[in-house]
Amino acid sequence: MRTLVVSDLHLGIATQADVLRRARARDLLRERLARGVDRLVLLGDTLELRHGPARDALAVARPVLGELADALGPDAQVLLLPGNHDHALLDTWTERRGRRPLAPLGLEQRCTPRQASPLAEALGRALGVARTEVAYPGVWLRDDVYATHGHYLDVHGGVPTVERLAAGVMGRLIGADDDAPSMRPEDYEARLAPLYAWNHAMAQRADAGRVAAGAGGSIRVWRLLTGGGRRKIRYRAVAAAFPLVVAALNRAGLGPLSADLRGPELRRSALVAMGEVQRRLGIEAPHLVFGHTHRTGPLDGDVRGEWRGAAGARLHNAGNWVYETHFMGAHPAGTSPYWPGGAVALDAEGPPRLERLLGDVPGHELGLETGHRPREE
Repeated sequence: MRTLVVSDLHLGIATQADVLRRARARDLLRERLARGVDRLVLLGDTLELRHGPARDALAVARPVLGELADALGPDAQVLLLPGNHDHALLDTWTERRGRRPLAPLGLEQRCTPRQASPLAEALGRALGVARTEVAYPGVWLRDDVYATHGHYLDVHGGVPTVERLAAGVMGRLIGADDDAPSMRPEDYEARLAPLYAWNHAMAQRADAGRVAAGAGGSIRVWRLLTGGGRRKIRYRAVAAAFPLVVAALNRAGLGPLSADLRGPELRRSALVAMGEVQRRLGIEAPHLVFGHTHRTGPLDGDVRGEWRGAAGARLHNAGNWVYETHFMGAHPAGTSPYWPGGAVALDAEGPPRLERLLGDVPGHELGLETGHRPREE
């Protein structure tokens, strides 16, 4: 079976940075799907549900997903995996699990879009109800390849993002053992799902034309700390205080956290955290495909040893489909690890292959330059 994995489309993002709004990006993905894809995997954050009401994201997503579905062959399958930004795709399914005792959440649970939620059902209609399944928290693409969005890595990351801190606080509230040698998906959900539910609830109550409270908080903090803000005096003051804040958070037991926000450290931290998720969940797979961090890889020039998970498993990141210049770094167009258009292809045999479908598309065809200071890597 020929599989294509794409992650982090973020359809409906308030900044309109989701590149599949643009005909050029859409056409290239459709051409790739038409070249023989038996299974399309949407590996989380297909919808952007944190920036406003779900109806706004659906209005953007329906025609885009409909075009992608048309490009697939009539017998092709679609797997829809929720991520942290569209965790609400599981609302009905999660509620049903809470009402009656069920078997523990395993590494792969599947249901129909209708069983998952009205939101998932709406996406299923756009993609083709008969061929679309919802899977969570991950899916076995082959006996040796496991795929998941990757949001569980926020529990172990060393970068003090909003979600990392929220996971730490929730761990304290529920009395979690951070040093436990093994964890279940339910353990990760207990730390992270309350934050996802709060973000979604705030987005549904956002005024028309306004981004919901809490949306993009980590990005705004990162811009300020790395000099992306416009107020230089404020930047210097916050940057000087940041290591002290991180030290206090570590003393409070929310770490270990690092005050280093440079690109290499962000990459390393995410890969180490993903390996920790694999180890604690007991995912025995030679290949692990994820998204979430928006950092495509491994790329030429990357240290291959960093892209190893538990028991030497090879890690593969499908990248993103969002044009955000503050993540691009000082790279020529198309070469940044954060350039949109990443995908992972998988055949019946052989290792997963990274593809960069928009690598030759100039930035002006994908989005407007925002002028933010880029992340260097």
